[in-house]
Amino acid sequence: MTIQLSETMRVALLFGALFILCGFEMISPLIKTKRSSIFKTLPNIAMMLLLLLTNFLLAALVALAGMVVERYGIGLFQYFGKVNAVFLTIVGIVLLDFWAAWLPHVLMHKSPFLWRFHAVHHSDVMVDVTTAFRQHPFETVWRVGFQTSGMLLLGLPLEVLVFYLALSAMNAQLEHSNIRLPKRLDRGLQLIFVTPNMHKLHHSKQQLETDSNYSNIFSVWDRLFKTFRRREDYSTIEYGLDYLDKTDFSIKELLVDIPKKH
Repeated sequence: MTIQLSETMRVALLFGALFILCGFEMISPLIKTKRSSIFKTLPNIAMMLLLLLTNFLLAALVALAGMVVERYGIGLFQYFGKVNAVFLTIVGIVLLDFWAAWLPHVLMHKSPFLWRFHAVHHSDVMVDVTTAFRQHPFETVWRVGFQTSGMLLLGLPLEVLVFYLALSAMNAQLEHSNIRLPKRLDRGLQLIFVTPNMHKLHHSKQQLETDSNYSNIFSVWDRLFKTFRRREDYSTIEYGLDYLDKTDFSIKELLVDIPKKH
């Protein structure tokens, strides 16, 4: 029996994780926040609302793909007949983490056209839990396309994709959180999972570090494809993009006016 999450439960988990991680950011921050007031967070909050709206509008497409898998039995796992639900969920989550997260993320860094949209996320000069929601609507469409195609190619039930997306969303908040982890714990977790420190390096202004650590939940993909990097002191990372002079952006700038890379 697969794990089923309603839309209400997913939203509750999302906001529950948000408030908990905000608390940890105040108790044990990695660096002192650069957001001098709540108004500095408003662009990220606005982008969060757009992210939720875009996902809501695309939900019907994802549900339709799930119906196609169920009705016509297409996809890799469908050819093996009845598969143990726990095995299907675990393997499905691992493979979706590559196809629906690592791969589209790498492509956004390699394509100048796609990078223009992804740069909105990297333009934040203070990486904290709200940065997880700083995503251009086109990037959301791009990612949903890979999530849906992954479900179709693998022949996964809709419930597996929904469960993966819930895990992915909560982990995205965790890995962007401005929290300090014990060094030994962080190093140990990085052997399997993406930690806040590991992902912070991906937000570095230094190009070599920006083009590394693309993974979402499991760090194995960066290790496998030789894109994994680490540093000794993560508290000294300078966030943002080296070709942008500005540090604050309006909603209009985030949606249409982010300058191209030189």
